Amino acid sequence: MTQIENIDLITLDEEPINLIDTYAKKPLLILFYNNQCLGCTGRAIPLAYELLQAYPDLSVVGIHSSFGNQKFTKEDVLDIFTSKTLPFPIYFDKHHKWFDFFKCEGTPHWILLNNKAEVFRSFYGSQENSQNRLYYAIEELLNK
Repeated sequence: MTQIENIDLITLDEEPINLIDTYAKKPLLILFYNNQCLGCTGRAIPLAYELLQAYPDLSVVGIHSSFGNQKFTKEDVLDIFTSKTLPFPIYFDKHHKWFDFFKCEGTPHWILLNNKAEVFRSFYGSQENSQNRLYYAIEELLNK
């Protein structure tokens, strides 16, 4: 298993946050996504919310990764939600350092960390096969 680096992310209000220090107490599911990815906004974000509701022993966060000259604001992120509120914490990875660190294949990409901040599983995609593998991995991790 891979030990994660302590790379700060940025909150939507432009404040630095250390994800590992903030969420180290229980397993963490990280969703790497981008607002311009239809699979992310149409399937992955709703799935992340469902998982948060279904597994109270699991923390769930989103990391919006930007590529090239993309620039997104807090308002851009909130605009994809009809309620204009976040269903779970979302952070900016402006220079895709976290995305690169985890060797993500694209968006959406899921990283499941155990409570020692070690990578338990990594999945790319949001369609049914990826969703099933994600559910099985969460069940396996939480029932160890």
